Amino acid sequence: MCADEVTTANFPLAILAKAPVAGQAKTRLIPTLGAEGAARLQAELIRHTLSTALQATHSSAVTLWTALDHQHPLFLELSAQFAIALKPQPQGKLGIRMYHALHAMGQAGLLIGTDCPMLDAELLIACQRCLTESDTVFLPAEDGGYGLVGVRRPSRQLFTGIDWGTADVMAQTRQRLEEMQWSSVYPATIWDVDRPDDLARLYALNERFRHPQ
Repeated sequence: MCADEVTTANFPLAILAKAPVAGQAKTRLIPTLGAEGAARLQAELIRHTLSTALQATHSSAVTLWTALDHQHPLFLELSAQFAIALKPQPQGKLGIRMYHALHAMGQAGLLIGTDCPMLDAELLIACQRCLTESDTVFLPAEDGGYGLVGVRRPSRQLFTGIDWGTADVMAQTRQRLEEMQWSSVYPATIWDVDRPDDLARLYALNERFRHPQ
């Protein structure tokens, strides 16, 4: 951790979220959960991620960057209930979408997805505080990617030439950081929910995920 004392902060936080559309959400889990079941799980992961985010920072600082269906009822419900901003993800590779969300902040902030339910508010706040000491902060994922990125200032270079969706993402990003001569810290390694083998750990974390609303 980059800080010993952790309290609620107020910092920009972007969440990339795919709409829970049956057949298009959590597709790798469809063979196990079915299309509707995978979509319900996606909806529960979005709700859980937003709940965690709102424990770490003010709702006015949270932006839900939407994909698949920008006007999905869940997105509209969450925006109305919690007064969070909704913005459509731009077209393009993941790196372009991440850069766009971080650039829109106009200041140092964090970006996460909805696939890492083990993230908690304490870790989010600590990661933000890391940006007072480092150019970037990452939470590497066990699968070779990362589940959180924070930057003092965004740069397209950091997100270009990366083989997104592979086990090389974090390694390639570390190499890019060296080329840019940017400092970075890695407070923790996390895991995400992407494949059927991940479900047992998800259910152990919170039984609610077994029977999402």
